[in-house]
Amino acid sequence: MNFNNTGDLVGFWNLYVVVIVAVSVIGCAVFLWMQSSATHKPGEVTGHVWDETLEEYSNPLPNWWRWMFYITVIFALVYLALYPGLGSNTGSFGWTMRGQYDAEMAAAEQQYGPKFNQFLKQDVMTVAANQEAKEMGARLFQTYCAQCHGGDAGGQPSFPNLKDGDWLWGGTPEKIKETIAAGRTGFMTPKGTKPDMDAEQVKDVVHYVRSLSGLTADSARAQRGQELYPQACAACHGPDGKGNQDAGYPNLTDKVWLYSSREDSMIETVTHGRQNQMPAFGEFLGEAKIHLLTAYVWGLGGGVKPVAPAPVAEVAPAAEPAAAEQQ
Repeated sequence: MNFNNTGDLVGFWNLYVVVIVAVSVIGCAVFLWMQSSATHKPGEVTGHVWDETLEEYSNPLPNWWRWMFYITVIFALVYLALYPGLGSNTGSFGWTMRGQYDAEMAAAEQQYGPKFNQFLKQDVMTVAANQEAKEMGARLFQTYCAQCHGGDAGGQPSFPNLKDGDWLWGGTPEKIKETIAAGRTGFMTPKGTKPDMDAEQVKDVVHYVRSLSGLTADSARAQRGQELYPQACAACHGPDGKGNQDAGYPNLTDKVWLYSSREDSMIETVTHGRQNQMPAFGEFLGEAKIHLLTAYVWGLGGGVKPVAPAPVAEVAPAAEPAAAEQQ
């Protein structure tokens, strides 16, 4: 079977669902009618025998039981006429899950929107100090963030701690809000294959990186790794290993490790690389909730104060030119 475009495929599955539903309902009704119209003689057996003593009698269904099935078929037909069920047909009520969701969200926004919006015009630090805002932010965090960062925001392997002041993309209110709203994608390029490095060279680089943060390291391997580091790692993590916060490249000289500081984990990271995704919540949550979440995360203890703009030097007005002497 060939489909020329997406529309043909959608049309096929629409027809497929309609046929399956119609055959199921009508088939059930026909089967009930056949059972009702069949003749049964009292004491007649079907010929099915078990253990030479148990026989199956050919008795009709009790009327109350049969009519329950009839009512089920009637209910199904009425339901399919009023609500979606036959492919893309929406039914006479025109109900859709999306429509109900939008209506409920609009009602919730009308009821709760003003409560969130009251903090929108306040700066993040002011909101973070407000107890009511803090409680609202905590509830938002538990709903949308705790699954990855933990209920206490302490993080877990591959999901950063939000309380320690170590930020990949910056911990100022502006940067935190940008991260929550737009999301982030972290990527570590795999280096454990040719033409980059073989397994022994990877291990040498790992021991050099471990030495940068005071972890246990083999001195001979660390020395060899130091020679490999500039070509293998410096482009992202910098020649001194302090990383590039704006670009999301971590500092290798501190004691904060997103994936663990164990030697085998670090070897895996360098060999195979890493990729991590922080989803974007801006469109889903809206500006007011993002503002509250930003204030809550910033206020957990690791937030960085925004950089104050440099004062603009006042320029003295130019002196008026002296009046020309009268002739």
